[in-house]
Amino acid sequence: MSDSAFAYHVSPYRYIARYKNGVWEDGFLSDDPSIVLNESACVLQYAQNVFEGLKARRTADGKIIVFRPDRNASRMTESCMRMAMPVYPEDLFLKAVDDVVKANADVIPPYGDGSSFYLRPFMIGTDPVLGVKPASEYEFRIFGSPVGRYFSSMIKLRICDLDRVAPHGTGHVKAGLNYAMSLYAITEAHALGYDENLYLDAATRTYIEETGGANIFFITKDNKLVTPDSGTILPSITRDSLLRVAADYLGLETEERPIALSEIADFTECGLCGTAAVISPVGSIDDHGTVLSFFRNAPEESSVTHMLREVLTEIQQGDRPAPKGWIREVCPD
Repeated sequence: MSDSAFAYHVSPYRYIARYKNGVWEDGFLSDDPSIVLNESACVLQYAQNVFEGLKARRTADGKIIVFRPDRNASRMTESCMRMAMPVYPEDLFLKAVDDVVKANADVIPPYGDGSSFYLRPFMIGTDPVLGVKPASEYEFRIFGSPVGRYFSSMIKLRICDLDRVAPHGTGHVKAGLNYAMSLYAITEAHALGYDENLYLDAATRTYIEETGGANIFFITKDNKLVTPDSGTILPSITRDSLLRVAADYLGLETEERPIALSEIADFTECGLCGTAAVISPVGSIDDHGTVLSFFRNAPEESSVTHMLREVLTEIQQGDRPAPKGWIREVCPD
């Protein structure tokens, strides 16, 4: 597995559970990666779906561990409630994660090669609807794929003129429709030589929110970690972990607050964080021709961002003691 490849690779087994007549049926493992749907399935007509992302890794002593899956389970519960979908019980969610990891142990990348096993839990409305309404039948699945890094170099962002989500909308839940809103903009950004778009709040267009696929953070001149506080961005598990790492492992001051676009020139470092992105440095943000550069005073390798990534990565792969409850060990059968 290449360290620079974040792409889907079919794995031998995935977990499937179906919801019918108001109850979840027993889940099972399957070797079939295909899904058969009616042409009028709710997910196809009205985008009723939610998903999660988390990673399993091998440790230096050969164990397999998963990073904070309980938080993914609870976040999916919140997403399902907002999208009028039945909640998949969190204890069964965690068992399903274990089952998929165990069944695919042979394709989980080895320790130390920069790769991991990405797990994608998701739920879709499956029965046919024509009028606008929630589905009555659902399918919960988890599949996995060996992946490398999402970003392989210093990131170039641009301030996007389009809005990702609306105030009082679904920006705080992990629903596919939020990401669909970013596809036109990301295609345009790539064509213009940028790696991602940075979105502003849709209400005033004066505050930083997040990119199409990751949360953002900044480092001040006095090494304080600052992240946006907004009700319309995804509550990132990686960002939450990053704040803990900064405070408890590196002794840094942290702050969650609204961040105005007008103040980002005052920050010395910037990075993206997420399950896929992990912690990735941002080299510049282009605000309609005004380019704001970061890591101006020191190379990225000696930056606070680099230290944060090193510590978090060590925790995630079992090389450094983790806070209680962060690591779930999965023992292959």
